[in-house]
Amino acid sequence: MTDKMLKFVKLDQETPNKRKVSKRVDDFKEIYDQFINDKAKEQSSRCSQCGVPFCQIHCPLHNNIPDWLKLTAEGRLQEASELAHSTNNMPEICGRICPQDRLCEGNCVIEQSGHGTVTIGSVEKYITDLAWDKGWIKPIQLKKKQSESIGIIGSGPAGLACAEELRKIGYEITIYDRYDRPGGLLIYGIPNFKLEKFVVERRTNNLKESGIIFKQNIEVGRDISLEELKEKHDAILIATGVYKAREVDLPGKNLANIFPAMTFLTASNRKGLGDKVEEFENGVLNAENKNVVVIGGGDTAMDCVRTAVRQNAKSVKCLYRRDRENMPGSAREVLNAEEEGVEFIWQTNPKKFLGSEKISSMIVDKMKLGKPDSSGRKKPEIIPNSSFEIKTDMAIKALGFDPENLPKLFNNSKLSVSQWGTIKINFKTMETSINGIFAAGDIVRGASLVVWAIRDGRDAAKSIQKYLENKKVNKINAA
Repeated sequence: MTDKMLKFVKLDQETPNKRKVSKRVDDFKEIYDQFINDKAKEQSSRCSQCGVPFCQIHCPLHNNIPDWLKLTAEGRLQEASELAHSTNNMPEICGRICPQDRLCEGNCVIEQSGHGTVTIGSVEKYITDLAWDKGWIKPIQLKKKQSESIGIIGSGPAGLACAEELRKIGYEITIYDRYDRPGGLLIYGIPNFKLEKFVVERRTNNLKESGIIFKQNIEVGRDISLEELKEKHDAILIATGVYKAREVDLPGKNLANIFPAMTFLTASNRKGLGDKVEEFENGVLNAENKNVVVIGGGDTAMDCVRTAVRQNAKSVKCLYRRDRENMPGSAREVLNAEEEGVEFIWQTNPKKFLGSEKISSMIVDKMKLGKPDSSGRKKPEIIPNSSFEIKTDMAIKALGFDPENLPKLFNNSKLSVSQWGTIKINFKTMETSINGIFAAGDIVRGASLVVWAIRDGRDAAKSIQKYLENKKVNKINAA
Protein backbone atom coordinates (compact mmCIF):
# COMPACT_ATOMS: atom_id res chain seq x y z
CA MET A 1 0.00 0.00 0.00
CA THR A 2 2.82 2.42 0.88
CA ASP A 3 4.01 2.72 -2.72
CA LYS A 4 0.59 4.06 -3.75
CA MET A 5 -0.55 5.88 -0.59
CA LEU A 6 0.75 7.90 2.39
CA LYS A 7 2.48 10.36 0.08
CA PHE A 8 1.40 13.42 2.07
CA VAL A 9 4.97 13.81 3.35
CA LYS A 10 6.31 14.04 -0.23
CA LEU A 11 3.47 15.70 -2.11
CA ASP A 12 1.98 19.08 -1.30
CA GLN A 13 -1.73 19.64 -1.27
CA GLU A 14 -3.10 20.90 -4.57
CA THR A 15 -6.63 21.89 -5.48
CA PRO A 16 -8.02 22.24 -9.00
CA ASN A 17 -7.28 25.65 -10.48
CA LYS A 18 -9.76 28.42 -9.89
CA ARG A 19 -10.67 30.49 -12.90
CA LYS A 20 -9.29 34.02 -12.81
CA VAL A 21 -11.57 36.48 -11.03
CA SER A 22 -11.67 38.77 -14.07
CA LYS A 23 -13.09 35.89 -16.13
CA ARG A 24 -15.39 34.18 -13.66
CA VAL A 25 -17.34 37.27 -12.55
CA ASP A 26 -18.50 37.74 -16.15
CA ASP A 27 -20.46 34.49 -16.27
CA PHE A 28 -22.23 31.91 -14.11
CA LYS A 29 -20.02 28.93 -14.94
CA GLU A 30 -18.47 26.90 -12.14
CA ILE A 31 -15.31 28.55 -10.88
CA TYR A 32 -13.18 25.44 -10.30
CA ASP A 33 -11.53 23.56 -13.15
CA GLN A 34 -11.71 19.77 -13.21
CA PHE A 35 -8.83 17.66 -11.93
CA ILE A 36 -6.93 15.90 -14.69
CA ASN A 37 -6.48 12.16 -14.29
CA ASP A 38 -2.87 12.23 -13.07
CA LYS A 39 -3.57 14.98 -10.52
CA ALA A 40 -6.61 13.11 -9.14
CA LYS A 41 -4.46 10.01 -8.65
CA GLU A 42 -1.61 12.04 -7.17
CA GLN A 43 -3.74 13.94 -4.68
CA SER A 44 -5.61 10.77 -3.68
CA SER A 45 -2.27 9.13 -2.91
CA ARG A 46 -1.71 11.70 -0.14
CA CYS A 47 -4.34 9.92 2.00
CA SER A 48 -2.81 8.43 5.15
CA GLN A 49 -5.28 5.51 5.23
CA CYS A 50 -5.53 6.11 8.98
CA GLY A 51 -6.98 3.49 11.32
CA VAL A 52 -9.78 5.79 12.45
CA PRO A 53 -10.94 7.69 9.33
CA PHE A 54 -12.27 10.94 10.77
CA CYS A 55 -13.17 12.09 7.25
CA GLN A 56 -15.67 9.23 7.06
CA ILE A 57 -16.93 9.70 10.61
CA HIS A 58 -17.64 13.39 10.04
CA CYS A 59 -19.47 12.79 6.75
CA PRO A 60 -23.24 12.55 7.35
CA LEU A 61 -23.37 9.74 4.78
CA HIS A 62 -20.28 8.00 6.23
CA ASN A 63 -18.87 7.72 2.72
CA ASN A 64 -16.06 5.17 2.32
CA ILE A 65 -13.63 7.98 1.58
CA PRO A 66 -10.26 6.30 2.30
CA ASP A 67 -11.28 3.31 0.17
CA TRP A 68 -12.28 5.28 -2.92
CA LEU A 69 -9.24 7.52 -2.56
CA LYS A 70 -7.07 4.38 -2.62
CA LEU A 71 -8.89 3.07 -5.70
CA THR A 72 -8.40 6.43 -7.41
CA ALA A 73 -4.68 6.44 -6.59
CA GLU A 74 -4.43 2.96 -8.13
CA GLY A 75 -6.22 4.09 -11.30
CA ARG A 76 -9.27 1.91 -10.58
CA LEU A 77 -11.63 4.77 -11.30
CA GLN A 78 -14.78 2.85 -12.19
CA GLU A 79 -14.55 0.93 -8.93
CA ALA A 80 -13.92 4.20 -7.08
CA SER A 81 -17.07 5.69 -8.60
CA GLU A 82 -19.14 2.62 -7.78
CA LEU A 83 -17.95 2.74 -4.18
CA ALA A 84 -18.78 6.46 -3.92
CA HIS A 85 -22.28 5.71 -5.25
CA SER A 86 -22.80 2.88 -2.76
CA THR A 87 -23.36 5.38 0.07
CA ASN A 88 -24.28 8.56 -1.83
CA ASN A 89 -27.01 9.06 -4.44
CA MET A 90 -25.42 12.17 -5.94
CA PRO A 91 -21.68 12.35 -5.17
CA GLU A 92 -21.03 14.72 -8.09
CA ILE A 93 -23.33 17.24 -6.38
CA CYS A 94 -21.84 16.78 -2.91
CA GLY A 95 -18.36 17.10 -4.41
CA ARG A 96 -19.36 20.54 -5.66
CA ILE A 97 -21.45 22.04 -2.87
CA CYS A 98 -20.69 20.25 0.41
CA PRO A 99 -18.82 22.43 2.91
CA GLN A 100 -15.90 20.01 3.00
CA ASP A 101 -13.91 22.48 5.08
CA ARG A 102 -16.41 21.86 7.92
CA LEU A 103 -16.93 18.13 7.31
CA CYS A 104 -14.58 15.56 5.73
CA GLU A 105 -11.62 17.75 4.77
CA GLY A 106 -11.77 19.80 7.96
CA ASN A 107 -11.39 16.60 9.98
CA CYS A 108 -8.75 14.92 7.80
CA VAL A 109 -5.93 13.53 9.97
CA ILE A 110 -3.15 14.96 7.82
CA GLU A 111 -4.90 18.35 7.89
CA GLN A 112 -4.73 18.22 11.69
CA SER A 113 -1.04 17.29 11.51
CA GLY A 114 -0.27 20.36 9.39
CA HIS A 115 0.30 18.74 6.00
CA GLY A 116 -2.83 20.09 4.35
CA THR A 117 -5.99 18.07 3.86
CA VAL A 118 -6.60 15.61 1.06
CA THR A 119 -8.80 17.42 -1.49
CA ILE A 120 -11.65 14.95 -1.01
CA GLY A 121 -14.43 16.98 -2.62
CA SER A 122 -12.50 17.62 -5.82
CA VAL A 123 -11.63 13.93 -6.20
CA GLU A 124 -15.26 12.96 -5.53
CA LYS A 125 -16.39 15.37 -8.24
CA TYR A 126 -13.74 14.09 -10.65
CA ILE A 127 -14.45 10.37 -10.37
CA THR A 128 -18.21 10.88 -10.65
CA ASP A 129 -18.05 13.25 -13.61
CA LEU A 130 -15.72 10.77 -15.28
CA ALA A 131 -18.25 8.01 -14.60
CA TRP A 132 -20.96 10.03 -16.38
CA ASP A 133 -18.65 10.78 -19.30
CA LYS A 134 -17.66 7.12 -19.65
CA GLY A 135 -21.25 5.89 -19.45
CA TRP A 136 -20.65 3.91 -16.26
CA ILE A 137 -23.77 5.39 -14.60
CA LYS A 138 -26.82 3.70 -16.04
CA PRO A 139 -30.56 3.68 -15.29
CA ILE A 140 -31.71 1.25 -12.62
CA GLN A 141 -32.45 -2.22 -13.97
CA LEU A 142 -35.02 -3.94 -11.76
CA LYS A 143 -34.20 -7.47 -10.65
CA LYS A 144 -37.66 -7.85 -9.16
CA LYS A 145 -40.82 -5.76 -9.34
CA GLN A 146 -42.81 -5.03 -6.20
CA SER A 147 -46.56 -4.52 -6.25
CA GLU A 148 -46.57 -1.57 -3.85
CA SER A 149 -46.24 2.07 -4.84
CA ILE A 150 -44.85 5.04 -2.94
CA GLY A 151 -45.75 8.70 -3.42
CA ILE A 152 -43.06 11.25 -2.63
CA ILE A 153 -43.92 14.91 -2.07
CA GLY A 154 -40.95 17.04 -3.10
CA SER A 155 -38.16 16.44 -5.60
CA GLY A 156 -35.28 17.90 -3.65
CA PRO A 157 -32.29 15.82 -2.48
CA ALA A 158 -34.20 13.95 0.27
CA GLY A 159 -37.04 12.98 -2.07
CA LEU A 160 -34.70 12.01 -4.92
CA ALA A 161 -32.46 9.88 -2.67
CA CYS A 162 -35.43 8.06 -1.17
CA ALA A 163 -36.98 7.52 -4.60
CA GLU A 164 -33.80 5.99 -6.00
CA GLU A 165 -33.27 3.63 -3.07
CA LEU A 166 -36.86 2.38 -3.17
CA ARG A 167 -36.79 2.00 -6.96
CA LYS A 168 -33.72 -0.24 -6.66
CA ILE A 169 -35.86 -2.60 -4.55
CA GLY A 170 -38.51 -2.61 -7.27
CA TYR A 171 -41.25 -0.35 -5.93
CA GLU A 172 -43.33 1.91 -8.15
CA ILE A 173 -42.39 5.52 -7.36
CA THR A 174 -44.21 8.75 -8.18
CA ILE A 175 -42.74 12.11 -7.18
CA TYR A 176 -45.07 15.12 -6.86
CA ASP A 177 -43.54 18.57 -6.97
CA ARG A 178 -45.00 22.08 -7.02
CA TYR A 179 -42.35 23.44 -9.39
CA ASP A 180 -41.97 22.94 -13.13
CA ARG A 181 -38.59 21.18 -12.87
CA PRO A 182 -37.34 18.50 -10.47
CA GLY A 183 -34.45 19.23 -8.14
CA GLY A 184 -35.89 21.65 -5.60
CA LEU A 185 -33.20 23.82 -4.05
CA LEU A 186 -30.59 22.22 -6.32
CA ILE A 187 -32.21 23.63 -9.44
CA TYR A 188 -33.63 26.98 -8.28
CA GLY A 189 -31.74 27.89 -5.10
CA ILE A 190 -28.05 27.18 -5.76
CA PRO A 191 -26.36 29.36 -8.41
CA ASN A 192 -24.64 27.89 -11.47
CA PHE A 193 -21.19 29.04 -10.39
CA LYS A 194 -21.43 26.42 -7.62
CA LEU A 195 -23.64 23.86 -9.35
CA GLU A 196 -24.31 24.02 -13.08
CA LYS A 197 -27.81 22.84 -13.83
CA PHE A 198 -26.86 20.14 -16.33
CA VAL A 199 -25.38 18.29 -13.34
CA VAL A 200 -28.80 18.14 -11.66
CA GLU A 201 -30.68 17.47 -14.89
CA ARG A 202 -28.59 14.45 -15.91
CA ARG A 203 -29.22 12.94 -12.47
CA THR A 204 -33.00 13.48 -12.58
CA ASN A 205 -33.13 12.31 -16.20
CA ASN A 206 -31.41 9.10 -15.12
CA LEU A 207 -34.11 8.58 -12.48
CA LYS A 208 -36.81 9.13 -15.09
CA GLU A 209 -35.15 6.54 -17.31
CA SER A 210 -35.15 4.23 -14.28
CA GLY A 211 -38.95 4.30 -14.28
CA ILE A 212 -39.57 6.88 -11.57
CA ILE A 213 -42.55 9.05 -12.49
CA PHE A 214 -42.27 12.82 -11.97
CA LYS A 215 -45.41 14.92 -11.77
CA GLN A 216 -44.52 18.61 -11.85
CA ASN A 217 -46.68 21.66 -11.09
CA ILE A 218 -48.66 19.60 -8.58
CA GLU A 219 -49.26 21.22 -5.21
CA VAL A 220 -50.60 18.99 -2.46
CA GLY A 221 -53.60 20.64 -0.85
CA ARG A 222 -54.43 22.56 -4.01
CA ASP A 223 -54.30 20.06 -6.89
CA ILE A 224 -54.54 16.84 -4.90
CA SER A 225 -55.23 16.17 -1.23
CA LEU A 226 -53.01 14.25 1.16
CA GLU A 227 -55.87 11.80 1.69
CA GLU A 228 -56.14 11.19 -2.06
CA LEU A 229 -52.42 10.47 -2.22
CA LYS A 230 -52.74 8.09 0.71
CA GLU A 231 -55.50 6.18 -1.09
CA LYS A 232 -53.44 6.11 -4.29
CA HIS A 233 -50.20 4.84 -2.73
CA ASP A 234 -49.15 2.26 -0.14
CA ALA A 235 -46.84 4.76 1.60
CA ILE A 236 -46.10 8.47 1.38
CA LEU A 237 -42.92 10.45 2.03
CA ILE A 238 -43.11 14.19 2.74
CA ALA A 239 -39.82 15.79 1.64
CA THR A 240 -40.87 19.34 0.84
CA GLY A 241 -37.88 21.12 2.35
CA VAL A 242 -38.25 24.53 3.99
CA TYR A 243 -38.73 27.61 1.83
CA LYS A 244 -40.48 30.21 3.99
CA ALA A 245 -38.08 33.13 4.37
CA ARG A 246 -37.40 34.46 7.85
CA GLU A 247 -38.47 38.05 8.12
CA VAL A 248 -36.75 41.05 9.64
CA ASP A 249 -39.23 43.18 11.56
CA LEU A 250 -37.79 46.67 11.09
CA PRO A 251 -39.20 50.10 10.23
CA GLY A 252 -39.42 50.43 6.45
CA LYS A 253 -39.63 46.68 5.83
CA ASN A 254 -42.46 47.17 3.31
CA LEU A 255 -40.47 49.45 1.01
CA ALA A 256 -39.96 48.20 -2.55
CA ASN A 257 -36.71 46.49 -3.59
CA ILE A 258 -36.36 44.51 -0.36
CA PHE A 259 -36.42 40.81 -1.29
CA PRO A 260 -36.11 37.37 0.30
CA ALA A 261 -33.01 35.51 -0.88
CA MET A 262 -34.93 32.76 -2.69
CA THR A 263 -36.93 35.30 -4.72
CA PHE A 264 -33.67 36.84 -5.94
CA LEU A 265 -31.86 33.53 -6.55
CA THR A 266 -34.80 31.83 -8.26
CA ALA A 267 -35.15 34.69 -10.74
CA SER A 268 -31.45 34.46 -11.57
CA ASN A 269 -31.50 30.67 -11.93
CA ARG A 270 -34.62 30.75 -14.10
CA LYS A 271 -32.94 33.31 -16.33
CA GLY A 272 -29.91 31.02 -16.59
CA LEU A 273 -32.19 28.12 -17.55
CA GLY A 274 -33.58 30.18 -20.42
CA ASP A 275 -36.96 31.07 -18.90
CA LYS A 276 -38.63 34.40 -19.51
CA VAL A 277 -38.47 36.18 -16.16
CA GLU A 278 -40.42 39.41 -16.39
CA GLU A 279 -39.26 40.87 -13.07
CA PHE A 280 -35.66 40.25 -14.07
CA GLU A 281 -36.14 41.70 -17.55
CA ASN A 282 -37.75 44.89 -16.23
CA GLY A 283 -34.89 45.35 -13.75
CA VAL A 284 -36.74 44.71 -10.49
CA LEU A 285 -34.86 41.51 -9.61
CA ASN A 286 -31.71 42.42 -11.52
CA ALA A 287 -28.82 43.83 -9.48
CA GLU A 288 -27.21 45.63 -12.43
CA ASN A 289 -25.94 49.13 -11.53
CA LYS A 290 -27.41 48.88 -8.02
CA ASN A 291 -25.89 49.22 -4.58
CA VAL A 292 -26.78 45.82 -3.15
CA VAL A 293 -26.76 44.95 0.55
CA VAL A 294 -27.24 41.34 1.65
CA ILE A 295 -28.19 40.66 5.26
CA GLY A 296 -26.98 37.34 6.65
CA GLY A 297 -23.91 35.17 7.06
CA GLY A 298 -24.77 31.71 5.78
CA ASP A 299 -24.16 29.98 2.47
CA THR A 300 -27.36 31.46 1.03
CA ALA A 301 -26.01 34.94 1.73
CA MET A 302 -22.80 33.99 -0.11
CA ASP A 303 -24.89 32.78 -3.07
CA CYS A 304 -26.68 36.15 -3.13
CA VAL A 305 -23.61 38.39 -2.95
CA ARG A 306 -21.77 36.41 -5.63
CA THR A 307 -24.85 36.41 -7.88
CA ALA A 308 -25.17 40.19 -7.51
CA VAL A 309 -21.51 40.60 -8.55
CA ARG A 310 -22.19 38.62 -11.74
CA GLN A 311 -25.21 40.76 -12.48
CA ASN A 312 -22.88 43.78 -12.55
CA ALA A 313 -24.03 45.46 -9.36
CA LYS A 314 -22.46 48.84 -8.65
CA SER A 315 -21.42 47.65 -5.18
CA VAL A 316 -22.12 44.56 -3.06
CA LYS A 317 -21.97 44.56 0.73
CA CYS A 318 -22.71 41.80 3.22
CA LEU A 319 -23.84 42.62 6.75
CA TYR A 320 -23.32 40.01 9.45
CA ARG A 321 -23.92 40.55 13.14
CA ARG A 322 -21.04 38.35 14.35
CA ASP A 323 -17.39 38.25 13.29
CA ARG A 324 -15.70 36.21 10.57
CA GLU A 325 -14.74 33.37 12.92
CA ASN A 326 -18.36 32.89 14.01
CA MET A 327 -19.88 33.02 10.54
CA PRO A 328 -22.06 29.95 9.78
CA GLY A 329 -21.24 29.89 6.07
CA SER A 330 -18.32 28.12 4.41
CA ALA A 331 -14.99 29.91 4.89
CA ARG A 332 -14.12 28.93 1.32
CA GLU A 333 -17.22 30.73 0.02
CA VAL A 334 -16.38 33.86 2.00
CA LEU A 335 -12.91 33.88 0.44
CA ASN A 336 -14.37 33.42 -3.05
CA ALA A 337 -16.76 36.32 -2.44
CA GLU A 338 -13.96 38.59 -1.20
CA GLU A 339 -11.87 37.76 -4.26
CA GLU A 340 -14.81 38.79 -6.43
CA GLY A 341 -15.13 42.21 -4.79
CA VAL A 342 -17.74 41.72 -2.07
CA GLU A 343 -17.28 43.96 0.97
CA PHE A 344 -18.03 42.29 4.30
CA ILE A 345 -19.07 44.59 7.12
CA TRP A 346 -18.62 42.40 10.16
CA GLN A 347 -20.49 42.82 13.44
CA THR A 348 -23.27 44.97 12.03
CA ASN A 349 -27.03 44.64 12.05
CA PRO A 350 -29.72 46.59 10.18
CA LYS A 351 -31.81 48.96 12.30
CA LYS A 352 -34.08 50.75 9.81
CA PHE A 353 -34.81 50.82 6.07
CA LEU A 354 -35.11 54.31 4.59
CA GLY A 355 -36.78 55.56 1.42
CA SER A 356 -40.03 56.99 0.07
CA GLU A 357 -41.47 54.16 -2.02
CA LYS A 358 -38.29 52.20 -2.72
CA ILE A 359 -35.41 51.62 -0.35
CA SER A 360 -32.64 54.18 -0.76
CA SER A 361 -30.49 53.44 2.30
CA MET A 362 -30.46 51.62 5.60
CA ILE A 363 -29.40 52.54 9.10
CA VAL A 364 -27.05 49.97 10.59
CA ASP A 365 -25.93 49.35 14.17
CA LYS A 366 -22.44 48.24 15.10
CA MET A 367 -22.37 45.10 17.27
CA LYS A 368 -20.08 43.52 19.85
CA LEU A 369 -19.96 39.90 20.97
CA GLY A 370 -21.11 39.28 24.53
CA LYS A 371 -21.49 36.12 26.59
CA PRO A 372 -22.30 32.80 24.89
CA ASP A 373 -25.97 32.00 24.33
CA SER A 374 -27.67 28.58 24.67
CA SER A 375 -25.98 27.40 21.46
CA GLY A 376 -22.53 28.21 22.85
CA ARG A 377 -21.93 31.06 20.39
CA LYS A 378 -21.22 34.55 21.68
CA LYS A 379 -24.36 36.64 21.60
CA PRO A 380 -24.22 39.82 19.49
CA GLU A 381 -25.12 43.04 21.33
CA ILE A 382 -25.76 46.52 19.96
CA ILE A 383 -23.11 49.14 20.69
CA PRO A 384 -25.03 52.25 21.80
CA ASN A 385 -24.87 55.33 19.57
CA SER A 386 -22.93 53.45 16.89
CA SER A 387 -25.37 53.55 14.00
CA PHE A 388 -24.40 54.65 10.48
CA GLU A 389 -26.06 54.81 7.06
CA ILE A 390 -25.42 52.68 3.96
CA LYS A 391 -26.68 53.60 0.50
CA THR A 392 -28.93 50.76 -0.67
CA ASP A 393 -30.81 50.29 -3.94
CA MET A 394 -31.58 46.62 -3.29
CA ALA A 395 -31.66 44.78 0.04
CA ILE A 396 -31.68 40.97 0.14
CA LYS A 397 -32.70 39.11 3.28
CA ALA A 398 -30.70 35.88 3.67
CA LEU A 399 -31.68 35.14 7.25
CA GLY A 400 -32.55 31.48 6.87
CA PHE A 401 -35.71 29.50 6.20
CA ASP A 402 -38.63 28.22 8.24
CA PRO A 403 -41.17 25.51 7.39
CA GLU A 404 -44.43 26.43 5.75
CA ASN A 405 -47.59 25.59 7.71
CA LEU A 406 -48.00 22.12 6.20
CA PRO A 407 -51.16 21.08 8.11
CA LYS A 408 -52.83 24.19 6.67
CA LEU A 409 -51.20 23.89 3.25
CA PHE A 410 -52.15 20.21 2.99
CA ASN A 411 -55.53 20.89 4.61
CA ASN A 412 -54.91 18.08 7.09
CA SER A 413 -54.95 18.84 10.81
CA LYS A 414 -53.92 15.25 11.67
CA LEU A 415 -50.35 16.02 10.61
CA SER A 416 -48.49 16.94 13.81
CA VAL A 417 -45.76 19.56 13.82
CA SER A 418 -43.24 20.75 16.39
CA GLN A 419 -43.16 24.17 18.03
CA TRP A 420 -40.85 25.24 15.18
CA GLY A 421 -43.28 24.08 12.50
CA THR A 422 -41.21 21.07 11.42
CA ILE A 423 -43.01 17.76 11.00
CA LYS A 424 -42.97 15.52 14.05
CA ILE A 425 -41.80 11.99 13.37
CA ASN A 426 -41.00 8.86 15.30
CA PHE A 427 -37.21 9.04 14.97
CA LYS A 428 -36.89 5.25 14.98
CA THR A 429 -39.32 4.76 12.08
CA MET A 430 -39.46 8.27 10.50
CA GLU A 431 -43.25 7.89 10.43
CA THR A 432 -45.40 10.96 11.08
CA SER A 433 -48.52 11.12 13.23
CA ILE A 434 -50.44 9.63 10.28
CA ASN A 435 -49.98 5.91 9.69
CA GLY A 436 -48.13 5.17 6.45
CA ILE A 437 -46.92 8.74 5.95
CA PHE A 438 -43.21 9.41 6.53
CA ALA A 439 -41.11 12.57 6.44
CA ALA A 440 -37.46 13.36 5.81
CA GLY A 441 -35.00 16.16 5.15
CA ASP A 442 -35.26 19.81 6.10
CA ILE A 443 -39.00 19.60 6.78
CA VAL A 444 -38.06 17.43 9.78
CA ARG A 445 -34.64 18.73 10.88
CA GLY A 446 -34.97 22.37 9.78
CA ALA A 447 -32.84 24.12 7.15
CA SER A 448 -29.65 22.12 6.78
CA LEU A 449 -27.13 20.75 4.28
CA VAL A 450 -27.85 18.83 1.08
CA VAL A 451 -25.72 15.94 2.35
CA TRP A 452 -27.97 15.60 5.41
CA ALA A 453 -31.07 15.60 3.21
CA ILE A 454 -29.58 12.74 1.16
CA ARG A 455 -28.83 10.85 4.37
CA ASP A 456 -32.40 11.38 5.62
CA GLY A 457 -33.86 10.26 2.29
CA ARG A 458 -31.84 7.04 2.36
CA ASP A 459 -32.89 6.36 5.96
CA ALA A 460 -36.52 7.01 5.06
CA ALA A 461 -36.30 4.47 2.23
CA LYS A 462 -35.22 1.79 4.71
CA SER A 463 -38.07 2.68 7.05
CA ILE A 464 -40.64 2.65 4.27
CA GLN A 465 -39.39 -0.72 3.00
CA LYS A 466 -39.65 -2.16 6.51
CA TYR A 467 -43.15 -0.72 6.93
CA LEU A 468 -44.35 -2.22 3.64
CA GLU A 469 -42.79 -5.62 4.37
CA ASN A 470 -44.40 -5.72 7.82
CA LYS A 471 -47.72 -4.70 6.31
CA LYS A 472 -47.44 -7.56 3.81
CA VAL A 473 -46.61 -10.10 6.55
CA ASN A 474 -49.49 -8.90 8.72
CA LYS A 475 -51.87 -9.24 5.79
CA ILE A 476 -50.72 -12.83 5.18
CA ASN A 477 -51.04 -13.72 8.87
CA ALA A 478 -54.53 -12.21 9.04
CA ALA A 479 -55.71 -14.24 6.01
